Amino acid sequence: EVQLVESGGGLVQPGGSLRLSCAASGFAFSTYPMTWVRQPPGKGLEWVSSIDSRGDRTSYASSVQGRFTISRDNAKNTLYLHINSLNPGDTAVYYCSKGWGPGIGPGGQGTQVTVSS
Repeated sequence: EVQLVESGGGLVQPGGSLRLSCAASGFAFSTYPMTWVRQPPGKGLEWVSSIDSRGDRTSYASSVQGRFTISRDNAKNTLYLHINSLNPGDTAVYYCSKGWGPGIGPGGQGTQVTVSS
């Protein structure tokens, strides 16, 4: 059974940073590209970033380019999202998923990120 468990969210002030994690199990993690998506309050899912299976290729939404960094540790079956310079517009539930690119749905239960002073 595929399981994706996100963690690392929380309440952070504008300008702050967080590291989100996604622990994967039940499939060959190192052979799949992975994606982060998010859902702001009252809005639909937004694609955030994707990474290929080896971590050699990444892609970002324009709204997060330069502030977010996606990475993975295949030895630990874990996906990461490093978030810097947070602003209120980044408030959302963040999900990880198997696969590449926009159109990927949420894979786990998500982790809440709230940016507020």
